[in-house]
Amino acid sequence: MSESAFPDPDAEVASVTPDELYERIDAGDAVTILDVRATDEYEKWHIDDENVETINVPYFEYLADDPDDELFDPVPEDEEVTVLCAKGGSSEYIAGLFAEREYDVNHLEDGMKGWARVLERTEIENDTTDATVVQYQRPSSGCLSYLVVSDDEAAVIDPLRAFADEYVADADEYGADLRYAIDTHVHADHVSGVRSVGDVSDAEVAVPAPAENRGIDYEESYLAVEDGEELPLGETEIEVIHTPGHTTGMTSYRVGDVLFTGDGLFTESVARPDLEEGDDGAPEAAGTLHETLQEKVLSLPDGTVVAPAHFSDAATSADDGTYTATVGDLRASMDVLSMDREEFVEFILSDMPPRPSNYEDIIGTNLGQQHTDDEEAFALELGPNNCAASKGSLTDD
Repeated sequence: MSESAFPDPDAEVASVTPDELYERIDAGDAVTILDVRATDEYEKWHIDDENVETINVPYFEYLADDPDDELFDPVPEDEEVTVLCAKGGSSEYIAGLFAEREYDVNHLEDGMKGWARVLERTEIENDTTDATVVQYQRPSSGCLSYLVVSDDEAAVIDPLRAFADEYVADADEYGADLRYAIDTHVHADHVSGVRSVGDVSDAEVAVPAPAENRGIDYEESYLAVEDGEELPLGETEIEVIHTPGHTTGMTSYRVGDVLFTGDGLFTESVARPDLEEGDDGAPEAAGTLHETLQEKVLSLPDGTVVAPAHFSDAATSADDGTYTATVGDLRASMDVLSMDREEFVEFILSDMPPRPSNYEDIIGTNLGQQHTDDEEAFALELGPNNCAASKGSLTDD
């Protein structure tokens, strides 16, 4: 039986939306989840937070006419429990089995597919930058994107294709028109939204010029930006800074004291170097990343705010709720940033996680070499991003 073919439960089951579940988790409420997906899917990707307790019992174990009582024992009877699955089919049915036994239970609408559509917005607090910067957080994958607003113009950096309309609507809320849709590099973990944003607005698509060497094949026109170039935006400028290492075309963008580092530097880790040239090219790319960090990022003033393209479970948010940190704080907290080149390369290559799921198809889609419709694109990027070099934090706290 497929998850979509489950009958309606005999007992009435309340539902919770993905946004409602996120709000509870984000508020620090204790949350108990019964995840009924197959164990291998659960282990690849599940909701995780310090205030979340997750129990995994695959849905097919509950399919007997009279399920064994032992299947219900791991689930606390005195706590509210949210049952979830991949798409919301089996979870409603199984939640009904628990409701029949008088558990305090609900189920997650649309399952993990719905969870992947949650997008949180938080402004970066920075009084020295002549622009408003909004950080978009996608908790399902740890992806971060940004809206930069100055006067009546806006730019979106590293937009996600699934949320193209929302960036345009948010710019309008700030009284601005989108002038640019910008990528920091050819992403391997999610489908880029630069072309989609350009399709639904007047935004000019901008990509790093070195990324063209990987074979960008867009039907749409685009701007290839060079190192040192400045893009005018309202009353400010976006400075283009080539920061290779994660990829050869990896580029950061600086607006005032905020540096959008893409996948080059995170608040808890640094980039993995193997997604463009594979294992054979990873040592050289790691060495390039060391040079980039030392010469182009850590050389910036200590108060420069690093705004990355991802966060992991090991990341700690700043006081304003964003996943950002200053250059000075990262230099002090991340031991890997003080290593010499040889030690850095050895360390980075020693602890890389599995490559992102479907990364070759995602890269092909982002280069424009492979046609992928919206539904296929959304399915490709489900799961964790795995673009950092380490499976955990590289900080010393």
